[in-house]
Amino acid sequence: MGRTAAGVRGMKLKRNDVVVGMDVVASGEKGAHIMVMMENGYGKQSPLKEYKIQNRGGSGIKTAHITAKTGIIVMASLVPATMPDTVVGDLLSISSKGQVIRFKLSAVPKLGRDTQGVRVMRFKEDGDKIASVTVI
Repeated sequence: MGRTAAGVRGMKLKRNDVVVGMDVVASGEKGAHIMVMMENGYGKQSPLKEYKIQNRGGSGIKTAHITAKTGIIVMASLVPATMPDTVVGDLLSISSKGQVIRFKLSAVPKLGRDTQGVRVMRFKEDGDKIASVTVI
């Protein structure tokens, strides 16, 4: 396409939807999981095989049961099948008030796609929320 082209629609988003993560899935990837963390400290891993392949302009697939208890999704990342068993399979989570926690990726349970997840981070201060999470 030329420099002034608008491009093509990658994904349809509803009014309040936002994209929080993206990753590349290798062809034939088996055993991978999608790791999600919610702003109130809840997280989970869901098998990649529970997500169907969509074409351009798809509207996505529900990946978590969002409630006031869990908060919105703040991180989504692909976890390769080999990563949870390796030394580098850790998560580093930072809250908006400066609390930092590092924990093993294997400590986050593998649950179904449309579930809330479990609490993986407890906050020391009221009103604190997860600001950033990264897979190490």
